[in-house]
Amino acid sequence: MSLRFMSLASGSSGNCYYLGNNEYGLLIDAGIGIRTIKKTLKENSIAFEKIIGLLITHDHADHIKSAGCLGEKYGIPVYTTSDILAGMNRSYCMSEKIYSAGRIIHKEVEFALCDFVITAFEVPHDGSDNVGYFVRYGNHNFAFATDLGHITERVARYLCQANYLVIEANYDEEMLQQGSYPYYLKKRIFNDHGHMSNAATAEFLANNINEHLRYIFLCHLSRENNHPELAYKTVEYSLYQQGIRVGKDVQLIALKRNHASEYYEFE
Repeated sequence: MSLRFMSLASGSSGNCYYLGNNEYGLLIDAGIGIRTIKKTLKENSIAFEKIIGLLITHDHADHIKSAGCLGEKYGIPVYTTSDILAGMNRSYCMSEKIYSAGRIIHKEVEFALCDFVITAFEVPHDGSDNVGYFVRYGNHNFAFATDLGHITERVARYLCQANYLVIEANYDEEMLQQGSYPYYLKKRIFNDHGHMSNAATAEFLANNINEHLRYIFLCHLSRENNHPELAYKTVEYSLYQQGIRVGKDVQLIALKRNHASEYYEFE
């Protein structure tokens, strides 16, 4: 069966992604309202009752808002590490806490949900704990690295195996430096455990792209310190300098912050 992907929202205000086939699927993060999740899935003919699991990357508000509701009210298992789960249950933004729905996973120990084989891997960020996900489905390899301050060798090992890559391009360095954010927040974002800039993501991709990579999805773009067109052009130019032509050698998409993306199907 073909693999299907959609971003329901991707930005500093909320993040949620769908990965599935024509029978069932997963959600990665749930940082938007439950009504929006259900409405967006329905508009794309995805049955909400066919969601077999929710994977959580870390415990920040824009990734967990509806996780408790999905888990405890709707009975969707919530997969994450013990430290992330504890952080979620301490969070002010998740009104319904997770008890029976929680499923503890361990980094770099793969587990299966139906035909999806999933591995969580450590990423450098400033949540209680932080992971990316590498998902194998048949011959398809999908990697998610949505919030991270820099790319370690361990992270790169997973990203370089991907056919489809969701990777952060959070901010433009000049926009952040010249912007209105207070110094402490700028420092946090620039930090090695903060977020990836357009330039840093572009450099990694240009230096590590291989023939297996088919799609790059730029995610978690800042509303105040980035523009989708700017993130796209920064990465496109870096790839061009390496002789990689966007649209022919690889597909590049800057995901929308507050709206659903197209519904992609990969054979």
